Amino acid sequence: MIKVNEYFGGNVKSLAFSTADCPATIGVMAAGEYEFGTSTVEYMTVTSGVLHVMLPGETEWKAYEPFSTFIVDKGVKFRVKALADVSYLCLYK
Repeated sequence: MIKVNEYFGGNVKSLAFSTADCPATIGVMAAGEYEFGTSTVEYMTVTSGVLHVMLPGETEWKAYEPFSTFIVDKGVKFRVKALADVSYLCLYK
C-alpha cells in the first residue's frame, strides 16, 4: 500500500511504501529549511539536488549531493536546508 505524506504546508511531500527489508519513503522538498524528528534509524539518500544537513551534535552544515547517504539516529531531531528542489529516498530501520 502506498501512502501520501505532506509536511510544511506542502513544501515536503513523500510516498511511503514497504521494501522487502524495511519501510521507505521517496520524496521531494521545495527550497527551504526544515526540522524533522526520527522514530527509527533513518538512512537518507539524496537522489537529485543538494541537501544541506545539520545532524544532532554538529555545529556546521554538511552538503549531500546526489547518491550520497547520511544516517540519522532514532529519537533525535535534525535540520535540512535545500537551496533548490531536492529529491530523496529514506529507509527506516
